[in-house]
Amino acid sequence: MFGIVILVLLIALIPPRVQMPVKGAVRADYDQAAFWAYPWGKSVTHKGVDIFKARGTEVVAAESGLVVYTGQLSLGGNVVLVLSAGWRFHYYAHLQSIDTRTGKWLSRGALLGKVGSSGNAAGKPPHLHYAIQTVVPRFWKYEGGIQGWKKMFYLNPVELLNQVTQ
Repeated sequence: MFGIVILVLLIALIPPRVQMPVKGAVRADYDQAAFWAYPWGKSVTHKGVDIFKARGTEVVAAESGLVVYTGQLSLGGNVVLVLSAGWRFHYYAHLQSIDTRTGKWLSRGALLGKVGSSGNAAGKPPHLHYAIQTVVPRFWKYEGGIQGWKKMFYLNPVELLNQVTQ
């Protein structure tokens, strides 16, 4: 138990450093306006970015962190959730396969799954839905309207990925 507490405290202190989570992906593989797009099906607002690549392309940890969930969700299909620096949760969805397990520490760039079209992406081109949610609200990001308050808890992955891709 003590080891887990120390690990969680360290996660809060590690400086964030994001990398592209889909091997070989570039800016042309994701829509610059996808984050917080509305209306967006059952989820109402698109809280991440879809990175399109061939089925089976490797998906890697965008940041080092602790895998807190692996499994299936109705909308996300095969998903992995990783807790990383700054109390950020990285959500990887629509995976064809999951190549990690809950409780495992992943280094930045470590394989966690493969691009697919599971969940509500069935029948659509293969892609990774990638979102970053924070535990600490960013009050300055509050916006009124449909689900506007939720934006305080999400980071725009497009901005972060644009810093590391061409």
